[in-house]
Amino acid sequence: MLGIGGGAVSPKAHEHDEDGVGAGDEWVFPFEAELHAFAPGLHEAQNAWLAQIDSLRAPDRKTHELIRMVCTVILRNPPGIQRHAMLAAEVGATWEEIAGSVVLTEPAFGLLRVVEALPWARRGWERGHSTVDDGGKRRRSPA
Repeated sequence: MLGIGGGAVSPKAHEHDEDGVGAGDEWVFPFEAELHAFAPGLHEAQNAWLAQIDSLRAPDRKTHELIRMVCTVILRNPPGIQRHAMLAAEVGATWEEIAGSVVLTEPAFGLLRVVEALPWARRGWERGHSTVDDGGKRRRSPA
């Protein structure tokens, strides 16, 4: 599987845990520590900007996450695919909606990206789906 820039990435060889974040890291994304060390003001501004994007009322949150997931499919970003599939599942996306969104990239970007993305999307969906009950409410983690 190819990552951004064509570098090989596979679920087994990836350095981060299932969320795409290194175990024990205090950052949401792997690049944040280096960005913060080099330019903390830029990092804080980027976080504020992303928070504003996340606060958009339309499209709805599920569609928002499906669009972001599709963008990560196009970029060949496996941790991003998994993360946004998980977030979409947490707000009610079905596996059919996740897989269908991935497959919609095929006419413009090719079958290979679909085949590469589906296992990552499935892993994210399963993780996100396991955190909600049948009524779509978030399960509480055991204390």
